[in-house]
Order: sequence, then structure tokens, then C-alpha cells
Amino acid sequence: MRHQRLRAVFMRGGTSKAVMLRAEDLPADRGQWDAIFLHIMGSPDADGRQLDGMGGGVSSLSKVCVIGPPSRLDADVDYTFAQVAVREPLVDYGGNCGNMSSAVGPFALEEGLVPAPPDGEAVVRIHNTNTSKIIVARFPVAGGALAADGDFAIDGVAGRAAPIRLEFLDPGGARTGSLLPTGRACDELEAGDGEGAVAASCVDAANPCVFVAAADLGKTGAELADELEADAGFLERMERIRRAAAVRIGLAADPAAAARQGSVPKVAVVSAPQAAATLSGRRLAASDADICVRMISMGQPHRAVPITGAICLAVAARVPGTVPHRLCRAPAGPIRIAHPSGITLVDAAVGADGPGGALRARYGAVYRSARRLFEGRVLYRMP
Repeated sequence: MRHQRLRAVFMRGGTSKAVMLRAEDLPADRGQWDAIFLHIMGSPDADGRQLDGMGGGVSSLSKVCVIGPPSRLDADVDYTFAQVAVREPLVDYGGNCGNMSSAVGPFALEEGLVPAPPDGEAVVRIHNTNTSKIIVARFPVAGGALAADGDFAIDGVAGRAAPIRLEFLDPGGARTGSLLPTGRACDELEAGDGEGAVAASCVDAANPCVFVAAADLGKTGAELADELEADAGFLERMERIRRAAAVRIGLAADPAAAARQGSVPKVAVVSAPQAAATLSGRRLAASDADICVRMISMGQPHRAVPITGAICLAVAARVPGTVPHRLCRAPAGPIRIAHPSGITLVDAAVGADGPGGALRARYGAVYRSARRLFEGRVLYRMP
């Protein structure tokens, strides 16, 4: 069978990379998308390297974004995110990728999907179809494209670039319809491993996440990815907790079903700010951060922090009674989140809908950067 060709752009968004596709170039039958995306990325790969595709062997480098015309009046484009598993023949559409969300606005502008101001600031309203939420991207434009130069730096990404502000509007209940899908700020979760219940906060903002105190699992919360990856028992328990949370919040009927949707909910251990090393060898002081997180993505320790996970963590830290609220040292204002690559600053607002009303996440905001790395055609073949 001859290779098929698709118009494609390869982009970095924050600390992730993805193949960017236009919806009009894909089959109208979405049932065909999985096979295309798997072959493009080089999955499944039992060796975990994705050498026969565009993937990079880790979850943050095994992503596809599909952008097309808006299906809502309050959006400029629709954006569908696909998380492609590395070792399994699995494509998960269960959640969004906040890092790659930063690439969607510039992609849409440079592809002519939205009007481009010759210079100044562009504002692109993005409808993420995975979560049915609106993300507003604001970024500088020079010569009708994302400004190539800037002085904004991201921990985990070399160099500096133009800043892209992402505003996640009304991010609560992205998948479950509720900010606190169990109805409580903290629950006792039984993971079914005979090790007893663990206190966990299930929060749904930008993406559903489950947060556990690192100390409750015998960790400091300052471990780097390689150390966590070497602890198979820890990763297995985190996955059991994630599956139990998926069932508790109604995303899966049973743990087996939860195993088939590995991207949501995300699971993380959190701790109070502390001195810690980063992947670059830089040392963070306890005073540099307000809370520490180590997040697991598709069964692998994340090298930084997923942006939707950071948004959810910041929102959770503003909800009294949650595990993050207890450990966070910032009572108000932006929250400095320490992760294996450094610090990510996130702003979030949570308030009640009137006296005695339910808590609602009003917004979560973060700055990222993005870069167009390659444009052309990507080859794939159908099985």
C-alpha cells in the first residue's frame, strides 16, 4: 500500500510538541482518525521510542491537534486534542492539553483560519471540543504571524520567545459537569491494593485531576522523573488511585474501563514548597514556590507539569478543604507551582455564585510560548 499524505505542521506548545492538522484534511468519519494518528506518531511501539513516527517516546511528545472552523458563535476555531499512547494502540480524546493550546491560536492565524492583524496583539477564541470549554489566546503579531522574538522564558524550554497568554474561561466541570465531582473537597479513596484508603481531592477544572499528598505515599514530593520512574510500585499505586478516582467521579464504569482512558483523570502528588533540584541541575529554594507537584501522565512521570493540570491545581488550591489548599502557601494571588523543570506561575479565581451558592471556578490563566518548527506533509498508511 502506498503512503498517504496529509498537510501538517509540527509545533512546540509550551513544554510539549504535536502534529497540527486541519480538520478539512481528515476523513469526515472520525472512526478513521485513530489509525491515522497512531501511524503518524509511530505507535504502538513496544520499545517506547516511536522511532517509526513523529512521536518522541514520552506522553508530552506524542500528541495530535486538529483545528477547524468553529461550531459555536463564541469561538473563532474548534480545536480537538488527541493524546496518542506510546506503547499501546490507543488514542485518548478524554481531555485537553493546555501546553498545546498555546500553539492553536498562532496556528489558526498563520493558516488563515482567523484574520491576522499585520502587527499588534491577536486574540483568538478557541473552542476545545474535548472539554466544551473556551480558551482565549492573546499573543503579539509581527508581519501577520506570531512574533518570532520575545523575552519570555519557560522553565524546561531553552531560549526566549514571545509570550502567549491563555485564559481558560469558566474551567470547572470540564468533563464531569462539576468542579468537585464527588461533592466533597477531599475523599478517602480505596485503590483496591490492600494498602488502605488514601486522602485524595478530585477536582475538575480544565481537566479532571486527583491530588494526593506526597507524604501519604511515602514520597517527599521533590523527586525527579527518573527516580519516580524507577519505583514501579509507586507508579502502579498511582495508576490504581487514578482508576479508582475515575470510577468515583463517573468517568468510567469500572477500573478496567478507566485503564482504557489513560489521560483523564490526571493524577499527582503534591507537597508544601521545599528545596529541590530541577532537571537542568538548578536548585529551587522553598521560598521560590507556593506548592510542589509531581504529575503522572499516561503512566509516566511528567518532566514539567501539564498546563491543564497546573490550572486544575491552582483552582484546587483556592477551594477550602482540598489537599492542595492545605499545602499551598499562597493565600491569594498567582500561585508559583514547582515541578521537575522549574516554576510555572498560574492565576486562578474561585468564588461562590451568590450568598451560599456553589463554588465556581471563574478562570485560570497562564503564560506559555509556542513555535512553528516544520511545515509540509506527514506520511502515513492505513492498516
